[in-house]
Amino acid sequence: MRQHRVQHVTIHGHRRAYVKVGKGPVLLLLHGLGCNHRTWLPVLDSLARRYTVVAPDLLGHGASDKPRADYSIGAFANGMRDLLTVLDLDKVTVVGHSFGGGVAMQFAYQFPERTERLVLVGSGGLGPEVSGAIKAITTTGFYQVMGALTLPGVRHVGAAGLKALSRTGLEEFRDFDEVAEIYTSFRDPHARAAIRHVVRAVVDWQGQIVTMADRAYLTEAMPMCVIWGEDDRVIPVSHAARAAELAPNARVEVIPNAGHFPHKDHPERFVRILNDFVRTTSPATYSRARWRRLLRQGPMAGTPLAAVDAPSA
Repeated sequence: MRQHRVQHVTIHGHRRAYVKVGKGPVLLLLHGLGCNHRTWLPVLDSLARRYTVVAPDLLGHGASDKPRADYSIGAFANGMRDLLTVLDLDKVTVVGHSFGGGVAMQFAYQFPERTERLVLVGSGGLGPEVSGAIKAITTTGFYQVMGALTLPGVRHVGAAGLKALSRTGLEEFRDFDEVAEIYTSFRDPHARAAIRHVVRAVVDWQGQIVTMADRAYLTEAMPMCVIWGEDDRVIPVSHAARAAELAPNARVEVIPNAGHFPHKDHPERFVRILNDFVRTTSPATYSRARWRRLLRQGPMAGTPLAAVDAPSA
């Protein structure tokens, strides 16, 4: 995989890292919890053949700053709007993986006039279920325990063990190479603190707090695609079916023999799905009048979302 130049821009006093490659319609790729733009490397070059691809490191992640700041979903969406504005990019198809899917949904909700399509990949925000490892980050002792587990000697052995397990070919260890990268990133105390703030904003001991269920009817005004790995052990694949119930017009793709990172397990298939979705859908056109009607009506009991509102002039 080719390496790409990481660029930086300072917004609201915080340095933000991003990669920008390609030409054409804009794709905004949002990574998951504890990851960074590198999670998209298996698909970045293929997508750049057709699109302008912007893959940021979210605040608190990767090479971006990790301040004591607002790490709510809404704040992340605002940050993406401001980044796009600085880069002189107006409208995007926003693609979000895992936690990034929650940010993508919030971005589409807050800034429909700037969102052409919404793509969710193994996304949060579609149900309470989430892995125990994510819940553990919310516990009181996470910061201290992870600090001990990421001391130099322990960290090297732990990361090597996780990567070795990922190479066994066993389904339950499929995503452990990515887990090893996340684990290694926790050696930075600022990263640990930021991730703890992020997770506590969206997860408690019962599971995910943030949900799109009450606002899913708004996707009637915007093309939506949901992509999931059939063997996802972080957020269950049943959430893809939940997305189909909440937004019947959405395109739902479940990829066999894939875990929580389907774009890494099957990059060629992922790119084909994304290309076909963009090719066969028209970009959403924001209408304040239509948005107002959708908000006033809400989800109509017993009525498919497709029938909630007819296209307006």
